[in-house]
Amino acid sequence: MKEKFIKSSIILIIGGALTKLLGIVIRMVSSRVADISSISLYMLVLPTFSLMMAISQLGFSKGISKLVSLRKYQSKKILFSILPLSVLINITLTLFLIVSCKFIANNLLHNSDAYLPILSISMVLPFDSLSSILRGFFFGKEKMFPHVISHLMEQVVRLILIIIVIPLFSNREPKIIATIFILVNVFSEISSSLVLIFFLPKKFTIKKIDLKPDFSYLRDVLDISIPTTATRILGNIGYFLEPIILTFVLLKVGYNTEFITTEYGVITAFVMPILLLPSFFTTAISNAMFPIISREYAKRNILYIKNKLKQAIVFSLIIGTFTIIIINIFPVFLLKFFYKTNLGVNYLRFLSPIFILYSLESPLSSFLEATNHAKDVTFDNLIGIIIKTVFLFILSFLKIGLYSLLISMMINILIVTLRHIKCIKKIIK
Repeated sequence: MKEKFIKSSIILIIGGALTKLLGIVIRMVSSRVADISSISLYMLVLPTFSLMMAISQLGFSKGISKLVSLRKYQSKKILFSILPLSVLINITLTLFLIVSCKFIANNLLHNSDAYLPILSISMVLPFDSLSSILRGFFFGKEKMFPHVISHLMEQVVRLILIIIVIPLFSNREPKIIATIFILVNVFSEISSSLVLIFFLPKKFTIKKIDLKPDFSYLRDVLDISIPTTATRILGNIGYFLEPIILTFVLLKVGYNTEFITTEYGVITAFVMPILLLPSFFTTAISNAMFPIISREYAKRNILYIKNKLKQAIVFSLIIGTFTIIIINIFPVFLLKFFYKTNLGVNYLRFLSPIFILYSLESPLSSFLEATNHAKDVTFDNLIGIIIKTVFLFILSFLKIGLYSLLISMMINILIVTLRHIKCIKKIIK
């Protein structure tokens, strides 16, 4: 079991590193083939995109992963019990976006150009949901290689399409370019799903009886996925509210739309990706740890899960601290190398120290979810988001520009991480 955990972790870390590298290359290419206005508009819409994806997936991946890992459920039955609900959710979200996209663009984001990119989100959601469901199956089986290959294929397809398609529309309006950035995900998600389907076991045959949903299976998945996805949805609601609050308040105090959109784009498109570089490592550890912790906690093997958590925390802190030190020493070089710009240097230096603590969030929350404490993760994140949103609203009136966003982020990370630690101490004491 120990060897399997280490092997899974290594596969996910290597795959995560390659995926993150491709992600960096994609951002580098994007910053060169599209202007700052198009990228900033895309980043303004991205919180809406992320929120819709969180609702669309409904945490099925974690629920499926846990049930499959317990070995007492039929894997095929789990998948086909979830698919009808997934289809229904995606149809509902598509209709919602068609009806509300103009309202979100004009009344919430205060940017009429965001209408078309928001509308295009509906085309991506079904394919993203399918790949998420399939990944949950492979995580439960502790087969990490298909997951890694699917992610790499997804990134490669996205990169190729951006290189080929975006230059063809280089003279078009920012809203067209931003829309293409979103629609590229349709093809990348399809490629990801095809890879996962290819890796399904050869004995994975589908019979007529398998297509009939089992509502007891559906209930068991939802018991796990709803608390899990509630955490993600809450995070995305907070993310969704960021540009809405910023544009509303900063326009009130005298900033113009161009400044707000550009600076927000710099933070989310240039600064945050650099700060999140270590996340591939912590995510890999968390994903590898989840099914093992779930199984051993069911056996009440507290000493074992305690040791696994310690390993995850130590490794995450080492890589997180090392990365942040490099970022603080070479902020200008990193921005110029990755994005051919020096915009965001001050933001990068200001925000980076708290991301040492942020590197712990993923393994801590994964541990809590695996030990049936997903509700605590949800509650901790709810508290963090409420406080972050309140501070963002208040600080934005102080005329400190986008630093109101950075300070509120720092407060959120501090609160959520400390609350997670407090909860875990009760579990493993």
